[in-house]
This record gives sequence, C-alpha cells and structure tokens, in this order.
Amino acid sequence: MVAFKLLTVALVAGSAVAQTFRRTASCPKLGCVFPPDQVDFVAGQTFDIRVEVQAPVNGSEAYNSGKPDPTFSVKIGGEGAELVDVTTFFGIADPAVESYNFTYYEDLFASQAGAKTPVNVLAKSYRNIQLHNPGKYKVVLTYNGGMTTEATWEVLPLSDCKKAKNVIVFIGDGMATSMVSAARLLAHKTVNGRYQSRMKMDEAPAYGSQMTHSLDSFITDSANSASALFTGKKMTVNGLNAYTDSTGKGFANPKVETVFEMFRRITGGQVGIVSKAYIADATPAAVCTHTSQRSQYTAIIEQYLNGVTGNFTWFPWQGVDLLFGGGAENFLAGPGNGNVSQFERWASHGYQVGYNNTQLQAFDNAQRALGLFTRGNISTWLDQHVYKDTLDFAITPQGARGAYDQPGLKEMTLKAVDILHTRAKARGTGFSLMSEAALIDKEMHVQDVDRALGDLLELDDTLRATLKHLEEIGELEDTLVVVTADHGHGFDVYGSADTKFLEAQTADRAKRNAVGVYQNSGLSAYTVPEGVLPTNHTQFTSPQGDGFPVTWDPRYTIAHGWAAIPDKREDFKINSYHERIPAVSNTSGYFFNPQDNPAGFAMTGNIDVSEGQGVHSLVDVPVYAWGPGHELFRGVMGNVDIAFRLAEALDLGRTSNVTAPYTK
Repeated sequence: MVAFKLLTVALVAGSAVAQTFRRTASCPKLGCVFPPDQVDFVAGQTFDIRVEVQAPVNGSEAYNSGKPDPTFSVKIGGEGAELVDVTTFFGIADPAVESYNFTYYEDLFASQAGAKTPVNVLAKSYRNIQLHNPGKYKVVLTYNGGMTTEATWEVLPLSDCKKAKNVIVFIGDGMATSMVSAARLLAHKTVNGRYQSRMKMDEAPAYGSQMTHSLDSFITDSANSASALFTGKKMTVNGLNAYTDSTGKGFANPKVETVFEMFRRITGGQVGIVSKAYIADATPAAVCTHTSQRSQYTAIIEQYLNGVTGNFTWFPWQGVDLLFGGGAENFLAGPGNGNVSQFERWASHGYQVGYNNTQLQAFDNAQRALGLFTRGNISTWLDQHVYKDTLDFAITPQGARGAYDQPGLKEMTLKAVDILHTRAKARGTGFSLMSEAALIDKEMHVQDVDRALGDLLELDDTLRATLKHLEEIGELEDTLVVVTADHGHGFDVYGSADTKFLEAQTADRAKRNAVGVYQNSGLSAYTVPEGVLPTNHTQFTSPQGDGFPVTWDPRYTIAHGWAAIPDKREDFKINSYHERIPAVSNTSGYFFNPQDNPAGFAMTGNIDVSEGQGVHSLVDVPVYAWGPGHELFRGVMGNVDIAFRLAEALDLGRTSNVTAPYTK
C-alpha cells in the first residue's frame, strides 16, 4: 500500500490531473512516439513514425521555460537486440526537424478562466516504412536531457495459409446488439415464445463481440472506430487512419495502411465502397484515406481517386474501383476543390458516373464506377418503401427537390459485387468491398428508432441477398463476409406502449402509465395487421416482403429508452412525415423541440446542453461471419482484432515490401 501511495504521488506531481483536455493524445510524457506503446502490426503493413519533444511554458508540466532540447534521438531494435538509430534500422534519410508551438487548456477550470498553456515543440516524421519480421520491437525516444519515452510494438505472426480470395465487410453503423434484438422483435413473429423466422444474422456460423473504445477516450466516434477496424490501430476521435499529433493540422500526421489498401497493394485486387451516408463521411473514408480531421471532405474525395499526395510520402494509389452513396454536394465545383467538377474529373479518369438507381443498374460491370444518388444522405429504407411522400424532401445530385429514383443498400451492394466480381475475374485477382448501413447511426442520434431499425432490417435483407448472389455467381466458397458495427448507442427496449392511451392523457405522469412492462409488455404488434391481436398464430406477410414488419404503426409499440439524450418528448409513435428533430437550439443550448412529439411526455436530457442529439455509448457490438476464415471471428475481441483477422484470412502479411500491379 505504501508503494502504491508513493507511486500515485509521483504520477500526480508530474502531470496535469485532468481528463477533459489532454496535451497530446497517447503522450503522457513530454516525449511522444507515434505509433504509441502497445501497438500491433501486420507484417509488411506500411506506416509512418513520428516523434515529438514538447516543452510547456507554464502549468503543471512546465519545462525549461518552454525550451525543448534539440539534441533528441530515437532508436529501435528487435526484442533482445541492440537499439540503433531509426534511420540506420530502416535505411532512410534523417528528416528535417519541425519547430512549432500550440496551446491547450489543462482542465475545465483553466478553460473557464481562459488560461491557456503554451507548448513549444520539436518533431521529426519518418514516412512510408514497414516492419517485416514477426516479433516484438522496442522504440526509445531520448530527449530533454535524458528523459525517455518507450514504445513496444509487435509484428504479428504470418498466416498459415490463405483462407479467402475475397472479402465483404458490412458495417451497421451504431448497431448495438440491443438494436438487433429490437429489429428481430419488429419483423419476426413468435408463437408460444418461438420465433417463426430468423434474421440472417442469427444464422451466422461465427458470432462474437468487439470492444469499441478508442485510443484516449472510452467513447468513440465513427472515424477512429472504423480506422481501428480497418488498420488494427486505435486512433483519436475524428482521426482517419492517422494519429492526431500536436500540429493541429489535418495532413502532417503519422499514417497507417488499412487492410483494404494492403489488399490492393499486395494482390492488385479490386476495392469498392458503398454507403448510404454522404460518401465523404467517416466510415467510407476509413477504407483508404488518411487525415486526423474527418471533416476534410475535399481531401478525402481526392484520396479516393489519387491517394495521399503532396509532401506526405506514401505508396501509389490508383483509385477505388467503385464508390456508391450520397453526398453529391461534395463533388460539385467550388472554391475548396479549385472550382473543378469532381464528376467530370472522375469521368476523365475512366469512371462511369450515375445519379440514380436506373443509371446504377445500367453500369457496365467491366468498368470502374462512381454513383452518387442524393445530396446529403440517401433516404432511409422506411422513407423509400413505406412513407414515400417524404422523398419529396430528398435532393437530387443536380439540386432538384424530390429524389425518387434512389437505390437502397441492397441495390448498391449487389451491383457493387457484380462490378467487382467481373473486374476481378478478368484480372485474375480477388475483390474487397465495404458496405455501410450508415443511417442506423444517423437515425439513432436523432432518437428516430423506427427509421434506424428499418435500416438495420435493410442491412439484414442485404446480407441475405448478398450471400445468395455470391452463391449464384460462384464466389460464395471464396468470399469471407463479416458483419459488425463501429460502435453502439445506449438503447434498449423495456416494454410496450399503448400509444392511443398515451395520447389521450393530459399530464406527463399519466402518459407514463401507457407503458407496459414485464407481463404487460405483451407480444409484438408489428407482426400482425392493424386490428389483429398479436396472440394470433397466423404468420402474415409484410407488404415489403419477408424480414420486415407487417405494420410500422401499431397501437401497441415498443417502449424504448436511451442512455444519453437531449431534452425531448416521447410518444413512442412513428414519425411518418419526416425524421425526428428532438431538440432545437435556444440561448441556453438545446431544449425541447415544441414541434416534435407534442403529445408525448417530457424526458429531461442528461448530456451537455450543447448536444442536440444522442451520443455514442461504451457498449460492445456484435460480430458475425460467414465463409472461409469465419472461425477467426468467434469470441470477445477488440475492434483492432477485426483488421488482423481480416489480414490473416486474406494472407496479407509479407516478409518483404511487395507491390503488385493494378489494372484500371
């Protein structure tokens, strides 16, 4: 106990005691090493090394009046071997020293007082390097008169054999297991406790779960969580396959190669991206782009086409094979992209360009393709198939109101498979695809659970159709299919709600009596037509086909709760005219939206009043897998393990630098 107390005193004395702000992510000392301590690599995975020597001018970590020592060194060596200078180890030139400064707040009190701490920095970046021999490596940064920062890295063992030729990764953005349970309840009927049909996810031969926390915070965002899934490296919030250094810039950061990039570089294989979000959003961008700032949409689009350019050395990239989604506004000519139409530019690079589902289906499967079908996100499944009048609010790529001819996730994914399969077969390669059910997350943020669950069921329907299609084209036995999420939301179903009774009450406390729990929750009224009791044993068919609810607006709905909410009113009824806007901004922050669910009862928010939507949660998320290598995805794992198991199944590890030709 004495030793523990002494250690605690020493740690507190040497650093700011604050969680809200940090001087630099994953850098508890004044010397920073990126990638940081306890990072694993696929053998031959490309990455950058960056070291920083920091000297705060004031505050709890003040050093030498803010003057960092310019005589710093960084050495590396294998386990048990002599450490040598990093330039000698990798056979590279010593880069120039960067000198700059930044400021930060040590904690909320400092922020409240406006008391910034200036920090002066000296740094070096070593670009485009690889480690090929499996085993552990030690990195030591020596600085500021003998201080040291150490990092231990491990290059993972090589695969025993190549299990899969192709890979498809489905991401249910924001999809926690509790949401899968809720979706199942809506779309699949039970008789005496037994489900009469199953979701395709329920039939996975491999099932596991993964932890979603990020590098320096236990609540993640979609950028760094997707980066962890695709690189095997945890990042900081907003980071896309790049560590967030102290420069405050989006592109000086140390980068890490994704498994999709490795697949292209090593095999020359095809790479496709599908999302119902705007296509420069975080999850699709995490397939092959690099920036610490996910909002760099212009640069993300450029990297889809040409990879990392400028002064940040990286391996050549010759463009994705296909890109399908929303977000056409980011491809229009404007000041940010030199007033160049990206549609015309991509066409000049040989891409077919389409703006609606009709044009998507007409694409030549042998050619690369760009399909952007709306401005902003593509419409939800519920709006496309049930409440179609809402499509009048959707904006076409050309800017007209009423995007009626949109594809859904299934249409985009199946066409993507056809194009990738055709191109890969002609070139003797495999293919890789990331397909994102992005609107699960978008709708959960705004508390629109019905639209979120509709898109989750669309994901399940897409999965079912994809596995069937892979069998039809002869690729099922060669294709690993993985379904997972990047993070979850703190959501669950705890009963049912009699919406008719709730609406008839005038007081909030009386409205809450409409909620039935335990035995009063009853059975799912979504699986029978309106007016038919859920106790009826007849199996009814949904107007939208198997795997979807018979009715979306029953009198008795699910009663659901959330871990993190803004001020809102809840009536548990579907919003048939448009997606929810639970809170609106006023002078004191976000407050109840008087136009949203006015007949519901008030639920006071429990998050910062600057947040107008719900936020992500810590909950683990599910992992499902089919095909060759599916057995690798059983059990509890970290999000970084997804990348390593994909790499193992595809046999991407290499003991030398390998670059295969890619044919456009």
